[in-house]
Amino acid sequence: MATSFPDGFLWGGATAANQIEGAYDADGKGLSIQDVMPRGITTPPSESPTPDNLKLEAIDFYHRYAEDIALFADLGFTVFRFSIAWSRIFPLGDETEPNEAGLAFYDRVLDELERHGIEPLVTISHYETPLHLARTYDGWTNRELIGFYERYCRVLFERFGHRVKYWLTFNEINSVLHEPFLSGGIATPKEQLTQQDLHQAIHHELVASARATRLAHELVPDAKIGCMILAVPIYPLTPNPDDVVAAMHTAHANYAFGDIHCRGEYPGYHLRRLREAGVELDITDSDRDDLRYTVDFVSFSYYVSVCETADKAGPADGRDLFGGVPNPTLPQSEWGWQIDPQGLRVALNDYWDRWQKPLFIVENGLGAVDELVEIDGEPTVLDDYRIAFHRDHLVQVGEALTDGVRLLGYTTWGCIDLVSASTAQMSKRYGFIYVDRNDDGSGTLQRYRKKSFEWYRSVIASNGAALS
Repeated sequence: MATSFPDGFLWGGATAANQIEGAYDADGKGLSIQDVMPRGITTPPSESPTPDNLKLEAIDFYHRYAEDIALFADLGFTVFRFSIAWSRIFPLGDETEPNEAGLAFYDRVLDELERHGIEPLVTISHYETPLHLARTYDGWTNRELIGFYERYCRVLFERFGHRVKYWLTFNEINSVLHEPFLSGGIATPKEQLTQQDLHQAIHHELVASARATRLAHELVPDAKIGCMILAVPIYPLTPNPDDVVAAMHTAHANYAFGDIHCRGEYPGYHLRRLREAGVELDITDSDRDDLRYTVDFVSFSYYVSVCETADKAGPADGRDLFGGVPNPTLPQSEWGWQIDPQGLRVALNDYWDRWQKPLFIVENGLGAVDELVEIDGEPTVLDDYRIAFHRDHLVQVGEALTDGVRLLGYTTWGCIDLVSASTAQMSKRYGFIYVDRNDDGSGTLQRYRKKSFEWYRSVIASNGAALS
Protein backbone atom coordinates (compact mmCIF):
# COMPACT_ATOMS: atom_id res chain seq x y z
CA MET A 1 0.00 0.00 0.00
CA ALA A 2 1.11 3.61 -0.50
CA THR A 3 2.87 5.24 2.42
CA SER A 4 1.10 8.40 3.55
CA PHE A 5 2.65 10.91 5.94
CA PRO A 6 0.62 13.83 7.33
CA ASP A 7 1.13 17.45 6.33
CA GLY A 8 3.57 19.12 8.68
CA PHE A 9 5.34 15.85 9.51
CA LEU A 10 8.81 16.71 10.83
CA TRP A 11 11.71 15.08 9.00
CA GLY A 12 15.31 15.30 10.17
CA GLY A 13 18.18 13.79 12.07
CA ALA A 14 19.47 13.46 15.61
CA THR A 15 22.81 13.85 17.40
CA ALA A 16 24.22 14.30 20.90
CA ALA A 17 26.65 16.98 22.05
CA ASN A 18 29.25 14.57 23.41
CA GLN A 19 29.33 12.62 20.14
CA ILE A 20 29.70 15.54 17.74
CA GLU A 21 30.85 18.75 19.39
CA GLY A 22 34.39 18.07 20.55
CA ALA A 23 35.99 21.17 22.16
CA TYR A 24 35.62 19.32 25.45
CA ASP A 25 37.42 22.00 27.47
CA ALA A 26 36.74 25.11 25.34
CA ASP A 27 35.19 28.35 26.56
CA GLY A 28 34.81 27.32 30.17
CA LYS A 29 33.24 23.90 29.61
CA GLY A 30 33.64 21.50 32.51
CA LEU A 31 34.29 17.78 32.27
CA SER A 32 31.38 15.43 31.76
CA ILE A 33 31.24 11.69 32.36
CA GLN A 34 31.85 11.20 28.63
CA ASP A 35 35.29 12.77 28.91
CA VAL A 36 36.44 9.83 31.03
CA MET A 37 34.78 7.11 28.90
CA PRO A 38 37.34 6.53 26.11
CA ARG A 39 35.84 3.12 25.27
CA GLY A 40 32.19 3.89 25.75
CA ILE A 41 30.42 1.38 27.98
CA THR A 42 32.91 -1.41 27.26
CA THR A 43 35.39 -0.53 30.04
CA PRO A 44 35.26 1.26 33.42
CA PRO A 45 35.78 5.05 33.28
CA SER A 46 39.28 6.46 33.48
CA GLU A 47 40.42 8.91 36.13
CA SER A 48 40.78 11.77 33.65
CA PRO A 49 40.49 12.44 29.88
CA THR A 50 42.84 10.33 27.79
CA PRO A 51 44.32 11.38 24.41
CA ASP A 52 42.76 8.42 22.62
CA ASN A 53 39.21 9.44 23.58
CA LEU A 54 37.65 10.33 20.22
CA LYS A 55 34.90 12.29 21.93
CA LEU A 56 37.35 14.99 23.05
CA GLU A 57 37.40 16.26 19.46
CA ALA A 58 34.52 14.18 18.06
CA ILE A 59 33.70 15.61 14.61
CA ASP A 60 34.37 19.21 15.71
CA PHE A 61 30.76 20.37 15.33
CA TYR A 62 31.66 23.09 17.86
CA HIS A 63 33.60 24.88 15.13
CA ARG A 64 31.88 23.43 12.04
CA TYR A 65 28.22 23.74 13.02
CA ALA A 66 27.43 26.23 10.24
CA GLU A 67 28.83 23.89 7.57
CA ASP A 68 26.98 20.90 9.01
CA ILE A 69 23.65 22.69 9.40
CA ALA A 70 23.94 23.84 5.78
CA LEU A 71 24.27 20.16 4.80
CA PHE A 72 21.19 19.33 6.89
CA ALA A 73 19.33 22.09 5.09
CA ASP A 74 20.44 20.62 1.76
CA LEU A 75 18.97 17.31 2.90
CA GLY A 76 15.70 19.13 3.45
CA PHE A 77 15.53 18.77 7.23
CA THR A 78 12.58 20.44 8.87
CA VAL A 79 13.80 19.43 12.35
CA PHE A 80 17.21 18.79 13.93
CA ARG A 81 17.54 17.08 17.28
CA PHE A 82 20.63 18.00 19.27
CA SER A 83 21.53 18.06 22.94
CA ILE A 84 22.90 20.81 25.12
CA ALA A 85 25.99 19.80 27.10
CA TRP A 86 25.08 20.41 30.76
CA SER A 87 28.74 21.04 31.62
CA ARG A 88 28.96 23.81 28.99
CA ILE A 89 26.27 25.69 30.90
CA PHE A 90 27.21 24.66 34.47
CA PRO A 91 30.80 23.34 34.30
CA LEU A 92 30.55 21.53 37.64
CA GLY A 93 26.79 21.20 37.70
CA ASP A 94 26.21 22.67 41.15
CA GLU A 95 27.11 26.33 40.54
CA THR A 96 24.53 29.07 40.98
CA GLU A 97 25.47 31.05 37.85
CA PRO A 98 25.73 29.67 34.30
CA ASN A 99 28.66 29.94 31.91
CA GLU A 100 27.78 32.65 29.39
CA ALA A 101 30.18 31.33 26.74
CA GLY A 102 28.33 28.02 26.70
CA LEU A 103 24.96 29.70 26.32
CA ALA A 104 26.35 31.88 23.53
CA PHE A 105 27.46 28.80 21.57
CA TYR A 106 23.93 27.40 21.50
CA ASP A 107 22.59 30.83 20.55
CA ARG A 108 24.82 30.60 17.48
CA VAL A 109 23.59 27.10 16.67
CA LEU A 110 19.97 28.26 16.95
CA ASP A 111 20.75 31.29 14.77
CA GLU A 112 21.99 28.95 12.05
CA LEU A 113 18.99 26.64 12.33
CA GLU A 114 16.62 29.61 12.11
CA ARG A 115 18.47 30.90 9.06
CA HIS A 116 17.73 27.60 7.29
CA GLY A 117 14.18 27.22 8.60
CA ILE A 118 14.96 24.09 10.65
CA GLU A 119 12.97 23.44 13.84
CA PRO A 120 15.20 22.65 16.85
CA LEU A 121 14.39 19.65 19.03
CA VAL A 122 16.54 19.96 22.16
CA THR A 123 17.53 17.19 24.56
CA ILE A 124 18.35 18.70 27.95
CA SER A 125 20.39 15.78 29.29
CA HIS A 126 21.86 13.24 26.90
CA TYR A 127 24.30 10.85 28.63
CA GLU A 128 26.67 13.60 29.77
CA THR A 129 26.14 14.37 33.43
CA PRO A 130 28.80 16.81 34.68
CA LEU A 131 31.65 14.68 36.06
CA HIS A 132 31.68 16.64 39.32
CA LEU A 133 28.07 15.60 40.00
CA ALA A 134 28.97 11.95 39.38
CA ARG A 135 32.04 11.91 41.59
CA THR A 136 30.91 14.23 44.38
CA TYR A 137 27.22 13.31 44.63
CA ASP A 138 27.14 9.81 43.05
CA GLY A 139 24.94 11.19 40.32
CA TRP A 140 21.19 10.74 40.50
CA THR A 141 21.36 8.62 43.64
CA ASN A 142 21.54 12.00 45.42
CA ARG A 143 18.33 14.01 45.77
CA GLU A 144 20.29 17.26 45.45
CA LEU A 145 20.59 16.66 41.70
CA ILE A 146 16.88 17.46 41.31
CA GLY A 147 17.56 21.06 42.30
CA PHE A 148 20.71 21.32 40.18
CA TYR A 149 18.83 20.02 37.15
CA GLU A 150 15.88 22.32 37.77
CA ARG A 151 18.24 25.33 37.90
CA TYR A 152 19.85 24.18 34.63
CA CYS A 153 16.42 23.82 32.98
CA ARG A 154 15.32 27.25 34.16
CA VAL A 155 18.38 28.81 32.54
CA LEU A 156 17.68 26.99 29.25
CA PHE A 157 13.99 27.86 29.16
CA GLU A 158 14.61 31.53 30.01
CA ARG A 159 17.41 31.85 27.44
CA PHE A 160 16.09 29.73 24.58
CA GLY A 161 12.40 29.21 25.31
CA HIS A 162 11.27 31.76 22.74
CA ARG A 163 13.31 29.91 20.09
CA VAL A 164 12.74 26.24 20.93
CA LYS A 165 9.31 24.62 20.83
CA TYR A 166 10.22 20.96 21.39
CA TRP A 167 12.18 19.77 24.45
CA LEU A 168 13.16 16.34 25.78
CA THR A 169 14.10 15.97 29.45
CA PHE A 170 16.39 12.90 29.55
CA ASN A 171 17.69 10.73 26.75
CA GLU A 172 16.58 7.08 26.94
CA ILE A 173 15.77 7.47 30.62
CA ASN A 174 15.07 3.74 31.07
CA SER A 175 18.62 2.85 29.97
CA VAL A 176 19.75 3.59 33.54
CA LEU A 177 18.53 0.04 34.31
CA HIS A 178 21.43 -1.30 32.22
CA GLU A 179 24.04 1.49 32.25
CA PRO A 180 23.81 3.50 35.48
CA PHE A 181 27.01 5.54 34.94
CA LEU A 182 26.28 6.46 31.32
CA SER A 183 22.61 7.18 31.88
CA GLY A 184 22.48 8.33 35.49
CA GLY A 185 25.97 9.59 36.26
CA ILE A 186 26.10 7.02 39.07
CA ALA A 187 29.74 6.53 40.00
CA THR A 188 29.17 3.44 42.14
CA PRO A 189 30.30 0.48 39.99
CA LYS A 190 27.36 -1.37 38.46
CA GLU A 191 28.19 -4.62 40.25
CA GLN A 192 28.14 -2.83 43.62
CA LEU A 193 25.02 -0.73 43.04
CA THR A 194 22.06 -1.90 45.12
CA GLN A 195 18.53 -2.07 43.77
CA GLN A 196 17.55 0.37 46.50
CA ASP A 197 20.02 3.01 45.33
CA LEU A 198 19.32 2.40 41.64
CA HIS A 199 15.57 2.83 41.96
CA GLN A 200 15.93 5.82 44.26
CA ALA A 201 18.11 7.41 41.55
CA ILE A 202 15.43 6.61 38.96
CA HIS A 203 12.82 8.23 41.19
CA HIS A 204 14.94 11.39 41.47
CA GLU A 205 15.24 11.56 37.67
CA LEU A 206 11.50 11.09 37.23
CA VAL A 207 10.74 13.88 39.70
CA ALA A 208 13.30 16.13 37.99
CA SER A 209 11.71 15.40 34.61
CA ALA A 210 8.27 16.29 35.95
CA ARG A 211 9.59 19.51 37.48
CA ALA A 212 11.14 20.43 34.14
CA THR A 213 7.77 19.81 32.49
CA ARG A 214 6.00 22.06 34.97
CA LEU A 215 8.68 24.74 34.63
CA ALA A 216 8.53 24.69 30.82
CA HIS A 217 4.76 25.13 30.88
CA GLU A 218 5.11 28.06 33.29
CA LEU A 219 7.93 29.86 31.49
CA VAL A 220 7.20 28.88 27.88
CA PRO A 221 3.45 28.22 27.54
CA ASP A 222 3.71 27.33 23.86
CA ALA A 223 6.49 24.79 24.38
CA LYS A 224 5.96 21.05 24.04
CA ILE A 225 7.99 18.92 26.40
CA GLY A 226 8.41 15.17 26.13
CA CYS A 227 10.07 12.20 27.73
CA MET A 228 12.47 10.02 25.76
CA ILE A 229 12.46 6.23 26.08
CA LEU A 230 14.60 3.45 24.68
CA ALA A 231 11.95 1.38 22.89
CA VAL A 232 12.64 -2.34 22.79
CA PRO A 233 9.62 -4.47 21.86
CA ILE A 234 9.71 -7.72 23.84
CA TYR A 235 8.53 -10.92 22.15
CA PRO A 236 8.12 -14.22 24.01
CA LEU A 237 10.74 -16.65 22.70
CA THR A 238 8.08 -19.40 22.46
CA PRO A 239 4.28 -19.63 22.89
CA ASN A 240 4.87 -21.19 26.32
CA PRO A 241 2.84 -19.09 28.79
CA ASP A 242 5.90 -18.92 31.04
CA ASP A 243 7.76 -17.13 28.26
CA VAL A 244 4.78 -14.83 27.66
CA VAL A 245 4.74 -13.85 31.34
CA ALA A 246 8.53 -13.38 31.34
CA ALA A 247 8.16 -11.06 28.32
CA MET A 248 5.44 -9.15 30.15
CA HIS A 249 7.68 -8.60 33.18
CA THR A 250 10.58 -7.38 31.04
CA ALA A 251 8.27 -5.07 29.10
CA HIS A 252 6.91 -3.67 32.36
CA ALA A 253 10.41 -2.62 33.42
CA ASN A 254 10.47 -0.25 30.44
CA TYR A 255 6.77 0.68 30.43
CA ALA A 256 7.05 2.05 33.97
CA PHE A 257 9.04 5.07 32.79
CA GLY A 258 6.44 6.04 30.20
CA ASP A 259 3.53 5.24 32.50
CA ILE A 260 4.86 7.61 35.17
CA HIS A 261 5.64 10.36 32.65
CA CYS A 262 2.21 10.06 31.01
CA ARG A 263 -0.06 9.15 33.93
CA GLY A 264 1.63 11.00 36.78
CA GLU A 265 1.91 8.13 39.26
CA TYR A 266 3.63 4.80 39.82
CA PRO A 267 1.74 1.87 38.26
CA GLY A 268 0.71 -1.03 40.46
CA TYR A 269 2.84 -3.64 38.69
CA HIS A 270 5.94 -1.48 39.29
CA LEU A 271 5.14 -0.97 42.98
CA ARG A 272 4.84 -4.75 43.30
CA ARG A 273 8.21 -5.20 41.61
CA LEU A 274 9.82 -2.77 44.03
CA ARG A 275 8.21 -4.44 47.06
CA GLU A 276 9.39 -7.87 45.98
CA ALA A 277 12.92 -6.51 45.47
CA GLY A 278 12.91 -5.08 48.99
CA VAL A 279 13.04 -1.51 47.69
CA GLU A 280 11.41 1.20 49.81
CA LEU A 281 11.54 4.50 47.97
CA ASP A 282 11.82 7.84 49.71
CA ILE A 283 8.84 9.55 48.06
CA THR A 284 7.74 12.85 49.56
CA ASP A 285 4.35 14.50 49.23
CA SER A 286 6.09 17.13 47.12
CA ASP A 287 7.40 14.38 44.83
CA ARG A 288 3.89 13.08 44.31
CA ASP A 289 2.66 16.56 43.47
CA ASP A 290 5.52 17.01 40.99
CA LEU A 291 4.85 13.72 39.21
CA ARG A 292 1.35 14.91 38.31
CA TYR A 293 2.89 17.22 35.67
CA THR A 294 2.74 14.90 32.69
CA VAL A 295 4.49 15.22 29.34
CA ASP A 296 2.99 16.59 26.14
CA PHE A 297 4.39 13.84 23.94
CA VAL A 298 6.43 10.65 24.09
CA SER A 299 9.62 10.37 22.09
CA PHE A 300 11.67 7.23 21.70
CA SER A 301 14.59 5.55 20.04
CA TYR A 302 14.15 2.31 18.16
CA TYR A 303 16.95 0.03 17.01
CA VAL A 304 16.04 -3.55 17.92
CA SER A 305 13.46 -5.88 19.36
CA VAL A 306 14.40 -8.76 21.65
CA CYS A 307 12.93 -12.02 22.88
CA GLU A 308 12.38 -13.09 26.45
CA THR A 309 12.23 -16.51 28.04
CA ALA A 310 11.60 -18.01 31.45
CA ASP A 311 14.32 -20.58 30.75
CA LYS A 312 17.16 -18.90 32.61
CA ALA A 313 19.45 -21.87 32.08
CA GLY A 314 19.11 -21.77 28.31
CA PRO A 315 19.18 -18.93 25.79
CA ALA A 316 19.11 -16.37 28.63
CA ASP A 317 22.86 -16.89 28.93
CA GLY A 318 23.13 -14.94 25.70
CA ARG A 319 21.50 -11.75 27.01
CA ASP A 320 22.51 -8.68 25.09
CA LEU A 321 22.88 -4.95 25.66
CA PHE A 322 19.11 -4.51 25.52
CA GLY A 323 18.33 -7.08 28.19
CA GLY A 324 16.72 -9.80 26.10
CA VAL A 325 17.78 -12.88 24.17
CA PRO A 326 18.33 -13.13 20.41
CA ASN A 327 15.43 -13.72 18.06
CA PRO A 328 16.34 -16.72 15.87
CA THR A 329 14.24 -15.39 12.97
CA LEU A 330 16.00 -12.04 12.49
CA PRO A 331 19.21 -10.90 10.77
CA GLN A 332 21.67 -8.69 12.62
CA SER A 333 24.01 -5.77 11.98
CA GLU A 334 27.80 -5.90 12.07
CA TRP A 335 27.57 -5.03 15.76
CA GLY A 336 25.10 -7.80 16.53
CA TRP A 337 21.98 -5.63 16.74
CA GLN A 338 19.02 -7.51 15.28
CA ILE A 339 17.13 -5.79 12.47
CA ASP A 340 13.34 -5.80 12.83
CA PRO A 341 11.47 -3.10 10.85
CA GLN A 342 8.07 -4.47 11.88
CA GLY A 343 9.08 -4.01 15.51
CA LEU A 344 8.86 -0.26 14.92
CA ARG A 345 5.23 -0.57 13.87
CA VAL A 346 4.61 -2.73 16.95
CA ALA A 347 6.20 -0.11 19.23
CA LEU A 348 4.26 2.76 17.64
CA ASN A 349 0.91 1.01 18.02
CA ASP A 350 1.75 -0.19 21.50
CA TYR A 351 2.76 3.25 22.78
CA TRP A 352 -0.14 5.05 21.12
CA ASP A 353 -2.69 2.59 22.48
CA ARG A 354 -1.13 2.71 25.94
CA TRP A 355 -0.61 6.45 26.44
CA GLN A 356 -2.70 8.28 23.82
CA LYS A 357 0.00 10.94 23.60
CA PRO A 358 1.55 12.16 20.34
CA LEU A 359 4.68 10.15 19.53
CA PHE A 360 8.01 11.19 18.04
CA ILE A 361 10.64 8.78 16.68
CA VAL A 362 13.83 10.62 17.60
CA GLU A 363 16.38 7.87 16.94
CA ASN A 364 16.46 5.09 14.37
CA GLY A 365 19.47 3.99 12.38
CA LEU A 366 21.99 1.40 11.31
CA GLY A 367 25.56 1.36 12.57
CA ALA A 368 27.80 -0.06 9.83
CA VAL A 369 31.32 0.02 8.44
CA ASP A 370 31.39 2.34 5.43
CA GLU A 371 33.97 2.40 2.64
CA LEU A 372 34.79 5.73 1.03
CA VAL A 373 35.06 5.35 -2.76
CA GLU A 374 35.40 7.76 -5.67
CA ILE A 375 32.59 8.06 -8.22
CA ASP A 376 33.04 10.51 -11.11
CA GLY A 377 35.85 12.17 -9.17
CA GLU A 378 33.76 12.68 -6.02
CA PRO A 379 34.31 10.73 -2.76
CA THR A 380 31.15 8.98 -1.56
CA VAL A 381 29.87 5.83 0.15
CA LEU A 382 27.65 3.34 -1.68
CA ASP A 383 25.56 2.54 1.38
CA ASP A 384 22.61 0.70 -0.16
CA TYR A 385 22.37 -1.29 3.10
CA ARG A 386 21.56 1.93 4.98
CA ILE A 387 19.00 2.95 2.39
CA ALA A 388 17.33 -0.46 2.69
CA PHE A 389 17.30 -0.23 6.50
CA HIS A 390 15.62 3.17 6.58
CA ARG A 391 13.24 2.38 3.73
CA ASP A 392 12.04 -0.79 5.45
CA HIS A 393 11.55 1.02 8.77
CA LEU A 394 9.81 4.01 7.22
CA VAL A 395 7.41 1.76 5.35
CA GLN A 396 6.42 0.34 8.75
CA VAL A 397 6.03 3.89 10.09
CA GLY A 398 3.61 4.50 7.22
CA GLU A 399 1.69 1.39 8.21
CA ALA A 400 1.45 2.65 11.81
CA LEU A 401 0.15 6.00 10.58
CA THR A 402 -2.51 4.17 8.59
CA ASP A 403 -3.29 2.22 11.79
CA GLY A 404 -4.22 5.55 13.36
CA VAL A 405 -1.08 6.34 15.35
CA ARG A 406 -0.45 10.06 15.84
CA LEU A 407 3.20 10.75 15.05
CA LEU A 408 4.93 14.14 15.08
CA GLY A 409 8.10 13.26 13.19
CA TYR A 410 11.11 11.09 12.50
CA THR A 411 14.77 11.94 13.14
CA THR A 412 17.36 9.40 12.10
CA TRP A 413 20.15 8.70 14.55
CA GLY A 414 23.57 10.03 13.62
CA CYS A 415 22.47 11.85 10.46
CA ILE A 416 26.14 12.80 10.19
CA ASP A 417 28.82 10.30 11.24
CA LEU A 418 29.64 10.65 14.94
CA VAL A 419 31.42 8.84 17.74
CA SER A 420 29.46 5.81 18.94
CA ALA A 421 28.07 6.07 22.48
CA SER A 422 28.34 2.35 23.22
CA THR A 423 31.79 1.65 21.75
CA ALA A 424 33.35 5.14 21.26
CA GLN A 425 34.27 4.20 17.68
CA MET A 426 34.05 6.25 14.50
CA SER A 427 33.95 3.10 12.38
CA LYS A 428 30.41 2.39 13.58
CA ARG A 429 28.84 4.88 11.20
CA TYR A 430 25.19 5.91 10.99
CA GLY A 431 25.16 9.04 8.88
CA PHE A 432 24.07 10.20 5.45
CA ILE A 433 27.18 12.38 5.64
CA TYR A 434 30.61 10.74 5.86
CA VAL A 435 33.14 12.37 8.19
CA ASP A 436 36.78 11.63 7.45
CA ARG A 437 37.89 10.51 10.88
CA ASN A 438 39.09 7.07 11.94
CA ASP A 439 39.20 5.05 15.14
CA ASP A 440 42.87 5.95 15.64
CA GLY A 441 42.00 9.66 15.54
CA SER A 442 43.46 10.28 12.08
CA GLY A 443 41.56 12.00 9.28
CA THR A 444 40.84 15.42 7.83
CA LEU A 445 37.29 15.81 9.25
CA GLN A 446 36.17 16.58 5.70
CA ARG A 447 32.47 15.92 5.05
CA TYR A 448 31.20 13.90 2.05
CA ARG A 449 27.68 13.03 0.92
CA LYS A 450 26.90 9.31 0.86
CA LYS A 451 24.52 7.67 -1.61
CA SER A 452 21.91 7.63 1.18
CA PHE A 453 22.09 11.45 1.30
CA GLU A 454 20.28 11.79 -2.03
CA TRP A 455 17.86 9.02 -1.13
CA TYR A 456 16.81 10.60 2.18
CA ARG A 457 16.54 13.99 0.51
CA SER A 458 14.05 12.53 -1.98
CA VAL A 459 12.02 10.95 0.82
CA ILE A 460 11.80 14.25 2.68
CA ALA A 461 11.02 16.28 -0.44
CA SER A 462 8.14 13.93 -1.26
CA ASN A 463 6.93 13.75 2.38
CA GLY A 464 7.39 10.00 2.23
CA ALA A 465 5.76 9.39 -1.14
CA ALA A 466 9.12 8.28 -2.59
CA LEU A 467 8.93 5.20 -0.36
CA SER A 468 6.01 3.79 -2.36
